Amino acid sequence: MNWLFSPRLRPFITLAAGASLLLNLALVVPSIYMLEVFDRVFTSRSIETLVMLTALALLALGLGFCMDRARALLLARAGRIVDETLSPQALAATLRDAATGRRSADRAAMQDIARLRGFLASSAVFALFDAPWLPIYLLVIFALHPALGAAAVVSALVLFALGLYTERHVRADTEQVVAHGRAAGQQVEALARNAEVLLGMGMLRNAIALWHGKHEQAMGAQQRVGDASALLSALGRLLRQLVQVGMLGLGAWLVITNRASPGIMIASTVLIGRALQPVEHLISGWKSLVEVRGAWGRLQAQWVDAPEEQSLRLPPARGALSLEQVSFVVDPARGPLIKRVSLSVEPGECLGLIGPSASGKTTLVRLMLGLRTPHAGSVRLDGADLASWPREQLCGAVGYLPQDVELFAGTVARNIAQLGEVDSERVVAAAQLAGVHEMILRLPKAYETELGEGGCVLSGGQRQRIALARAVYGSPRLVVLDEPNANLDSEGEDALVAAIDKLKQGGAAVVLVSHRPPLMRHADKLAVMREGALEMLGPRDQVLARLSGNTVHTLRRNADAPPGMAGGRDVQGVPA
Repeated sequence: MNWLFSPRLRPFITLAAGASLLLNLALVVPSIYMLEVFDRVFTSRSIETLVMLTALALLALGLGFCMDRARALLLARAGRIVDETLSPQALAATLRDAATGRRSADRAAMQDIARLRGFLASSAVFALFDAPWLPIYLLVIFALHPALGAAAVVSALVLFALGLYTERHVRADTEQVVAHGRAAGQQVEALARNAEVLLGMGMLRNAIALWHGKHEQAMGAQQRVGDASALLSALGRLLRQLVQVGMLGLGAWLVITNRASPGIMIASTVLIGRALQPVEHLISGWKSLVEVRGAWGRLQAQWVDAPEEQSLRLPPARGALSLEQVSFVVDPARGPLIKRVSLSVEPGECLGLIGPSASGKTTLVRLMLGLRTPHAGSVRLDGADLASWPREQLCGAVGYLPQDVELFAGTVARNIAQLGEVDSERVVAAAQLAGVHEMILRLPKAYETELGEGGCVLSGGQRQRIALARAVYGSPRLVVLDEPNANLDSEGEDALVAAIDKLKQGGAAVVLVSHRPPLMRHADKLAVMREGALEMLGPRDQVLARLSGNTVHTLRRNADAPPGMAGGRDVQGVPA
């Protein structure tokens, strides 16, 4: 629970602990009131004494109400701070993991944060704050009678032992409940993304059966936790009631033997019930404590590998990109996906990247964008290693049109503006550069047209053209286009070609990935990938001529090949 004492939460937690102390001191007063009524008022029959004691008891209860309310407000505010502090970090970490593929992205981080926030408003946290003040009640009971105090201590130790047993017994099953539940939830998300395929191909029954297996595991673990929690909770309530009965019996014996007064008997019985109540609540709510601890552990683990923010700003990017002997490995048993690739693209130049499927083109693009970290070699932008560039500085300097286009719910203008504030002039300029301005004007509300989730109101070609406008928004210096013509008709391809020419004229470096050689006639030089290796690199016309003559041969590679060379030799000069 060390997260409770983070710097932003510490003042609220400290004040809540202080309020809990005053609350528990105030709640001792009713027991003292009972003691005085039995032992003083009944014997003296003084109405004035009764009135004064009653007034003091009411004042104490009023203080207790104020402290209880203040504690609830403080913890609610602490819960909001938890959300405000952790939610942006968790979302950033989730998106970073999903983009970089460093590990499977945990999309349930927001649920973990909601669990932390809800915990701070639950009865479990109130019990957690009340339990440490148990010694106060024990001291008061000792002051009433040592025998009663000793019995109270033994009772408290028995309940604490039950709490420890509960923690050991419930923890493993609770963690399994969370793990199975998250797995089932992730599977639901995956099935929902492929709902059209499932329905269209009649796979719905098989998909439900696949989900049902994981769901049954989650339900089985949930039932085990529920059964254990119910049993232990009932046992905790039974023990507390037995303790109260035992204290009452012990007090009655002391009264009969003239070793204590009736007031002491009643007061000690009420005090022990109040003292052990938080412990009982902790036992019954131990499952939520385990869940919260697990949620915090998962959130901490998610941020361990988060890159530190760079404070030093580099000069504005020009767009010169170079790869120097870059290799990338996912599974060492399968060998590298990218094998010592060296190439470069300068501002105002277009590099075409072609090759058969599974040749490593998309992986190489991800390395160029910093979405993957090479295991050997370096990726440099304007001579600086890409990892040294602050991510916020790359915003607006790099444009990217991915192979699988996704638009966001919102207007066309907001999507083109990269979800930021809409600058009308820049949005229209980007749309005109991408050749999509006229198409947008034909939409029902032009740039204010709501696209729906995933841009569902548009065709595939329209989504791709708007995504191109998003990629060139803000005049980026490096633009990477991965299969930008996959869904385009002839009009869209003409607009794409015109956009590439405008980007080059504006001094941007362009990387163009495609399976279609005709589109590559608009590139200045071509790189041919095969099985993760750079097979050919050189001027466009020479490479296309060799490709058309079916004379592509693997070039001999030199470990010291400079950027822009394939294995130390340009395509130019290699006999066809």
